[in-house]
Amino acid sequence: MQLHEKNAHQARIEEIEEFINEVLKEDLKRLELCVNQFNEEIMEYMQLKNTLQTFLDNMTDGYKTQVNIGSNVFMQARVKQMDKILVNVGKEVYMEMGIREAIRFSDVRVRILTKMSEVVREESVKKRSQIKMSLIAISEREKLLQD
Repeated sequence: MQLHEKNAHQARIEEIEEFINEVLKEDLKRLELCVNQFNEEIMEYMQLKNTLQTFLDNMTDGYKTQVNIGSNVFMQARVKQMDKILVNVGKEVYMEMGIREAIRFSDVRVRILTKMSEVVREESVKKRSQIKMSLIAISEREKLLQD
């Protein structure tokens, strides 16, 4: 193999490595961050559902709690009426819902977020395969340089 061919192969290897590090790996990091955010939100809605189910099953007469009234000063309170609650429906917008309605809302949000997370995971798998194929291309070019 001639010197200019070796230099061309070496330059192409460097281009592929740069593409892997600056594009594919950065895309993969963003996708993984997105999946983590979906998972956190899913856990929050599942926790909401479990809490509401506990209220529905065990605390029909209300419950006692402590409320922070400022500067970490707490006051005992009793919640007697639990037929309506405020639920964050996204973008810090709250809607008043009944407990059963909020449980159904949580179930729907979990299903939607799970589907969205699956789409991002599939995209992540595609990025990983692109990285793997790029590494194989580098390996093949290095073999050509050795011959």
